Amino acid sequence: MRVVGLDLGSKRIGVAVSDLSGTIASPLLVLQRSGSTRRDHEQIARLVADEEAEAVVVGLPLNMNGSEGPAAVAARKEAAAIATVVGVPVHTWDERRSTVTADQAMLAAGLRAPQRRQHVDKVAAAVFLQAWLDAHPSGGR
Repeated sequence: MRVVGLDLGSKRIGVAVSDLSGTIASPLLVLQRSGSTRRDHEQIARLVADEEAEAVVVGLPLNMNGSEGPAAVAARKEAAAIATVVGVPVHTWDERRSTVTADQAMLAAGLRAPQRRQHVDKVAAAVFLQAWLDAHPSGGR
């Protein structure tokens, strides 16, 4: 089961995808926000169809204490909107520390700051998508 992970940001959307077995997550690309939520969601729907994904996981930016602040509320709202256009189940998953983990991994790999900034969103999406895959070996069914 292929799954797409989305790290929603105000300027960019990091995208990761699992392998066909739904076991390993990999960074895919970074979408630049267009200024139109409708166009962004249409682009996501095309990507989900192109990847033949059977589910989408949207990162949920919880506060460090686990509570939901305004960013998490906005992510839930956008995840619900995405669910109306992608035609597959949309789940949310705790993305706390995914950006930090992604940045540390890229730093350890020797990427300089400009390179890390260019890739961090899709790597962060892969980090929390991998955690979701590990917790849902049957693909969340």
